[in-house]
Amino acid sequence: MAVILKVEGLEVEFSVRGQRLKAIRKASLDLYEKETLAIVGESGSGKSVLIKSLTGMLEENGEITKGSIKFEGMDLATLKKNSQWQGIRGKKIATVFQDPMTALNPMRRVGSQIEEAIQLHSGESRKSARKKAIELMEKVGIEGAASRFSQYPHEFSGGMRQRIVIAIALACQPKVLLCDEPTTALDVRVQAQILDLISGLQEELGLTVIYITHDLGVVASVADRVAIMYAGQIVEYGGVEDIFYRCAHPYTWALLSSLPQLAFGNEGIYAIGGTPPSLYHDIKGDAFAPRNPYALKIDFEEEPPFFKVGDGHYAKTWLMDPRAPKVKRPKALQNLHGRLKEIYP
Repeated sequence: MAVILKVEGLEVEFSVRGQRLKAIRKASLDLYEKETLAIVGESGSGKSVLIKSLTGMLEENGEITKGSIKFEGMDLATLKKNSQWQGIRGKKIATVFQDPMTALNPMRRVGSQIEEAIQLHSGESRKSARKKAIELMEKVGIEGAASRFSQYPHEFSGGMRQRIVIAIALACQPKVLLCDEPTTALDVRVQAQILDLISGLQEELGLTVIYITHDLGVVASVADRVAIMYAGQIVEYGGVEDIFYRCAHPYTWALLSSLPQLAFGNEGIYAIGGTPPSLYHDIKGDAFAPRNPYALKIDFEEEPPFFKVGDGHYAKTWLMDPRAPKVKRPKALQNLHGRLKEIYP
């Protein structure tokens, strides 16, 4: 598969009350054409900041300080003005946001919001844009689209609002679709419908999709590859089966162990101890070391490189060094393949 987008050594910093917060630290990843990549991690791990960097949507106090984002012969990390992003954001790389009620303007009719996205990038007439907007509403599963075109967001259910947000994202036929926790605010039944919708549209339109999520159930059902983020870094990445069944980083072990469905008897749900490190200060060694029950002395002294676990599978942990002691994976991950098959058939 061809690489459609390449991130190398990306660093993002924010100015907060006179201090510098390094939200993304030396992050690198390749995104392959027509694949689904899931980026997973705790809240505050840098997932959403990484995604915002790809469309120039960082807050005003944030900036890319190092690294590159290569897309169609351009380095997106060098774009500083909204005018420079106009041919990229929405048109070639579009975003489906987490909360449709904040993504949609409550004072405007939903159809006009889709119509505006079409006109902004294509310059089509209002009549032509309206026709396409109705077609998009139908494509994302809005029944009676022509009559619902003039309704306001509050007249739609949560799932229907999210379908409108997806329609806006698809308005200009982008190549890459960024889904920032698109099912978080929805109930389980509607979540499944939205995931099925995005999957179907991906196949129909040849989209490349990135999901930002903390829900490993979503990952298991939609992803081709997975990147695990911790403290602003990607610490492990590989195929979805690599991450679920052959994961090598203790943080990935901890995330999987904390699945409620994997709790043993009356032992309770596993919780990762401690708290993530402050990103206001430089981190020495492995950022996860203070919370890692398998930490080695070197974890507190030197940042680990990426070690190859298998084809296309890499983990940033000293446990993969040939000199490291051999450790057993946590109890919850034993026979994980069989147990996950039961949970996510």
